[in-house]
Amino acid sequence: MAEISFDDFMKVDIRAGKVVRAEPYPEARKPAIKLWIDFGGDIGEKRSSAQVTDHYSPEGLVGKTVMAVVNFPPRQIGKFMSEVLVLGVSDAQGGIVLISPDQDVPIGGRLN
Repeated sequence: MAEISFDDFMKVDIRAGKVVRAEPYPEARKPAIKLWIDFGGDIGEKRSSAQVTDHYSPEGLVGKTVMAVVNFPPRQIGKFMSEVLVLGVSDAQGGIVLISPDQDVPIGGRLN
């Protein structure tokens, strides 16, 4: 594993956001859900495509606080522009489990 400096890590802007809208994304190559996430303040609402269908439904994601990288360049996922990278960890079967705070945190709060 390659080491990075603390300064390199601090360049990655990871923020808490609240899912305000979620829709199935059947056109994606792998099953996915389109997310609209509110980061508040200067960042505002951003979109993401997340392959989280093993553990989540669109309805169940609305209102959930998630962690996402907000300073990657936008990426075209099929016909959908993904603006942030929502963070998760694979379970033993390869399904993605989203990373979210276990207590209430301010929307837009930065991981530090």
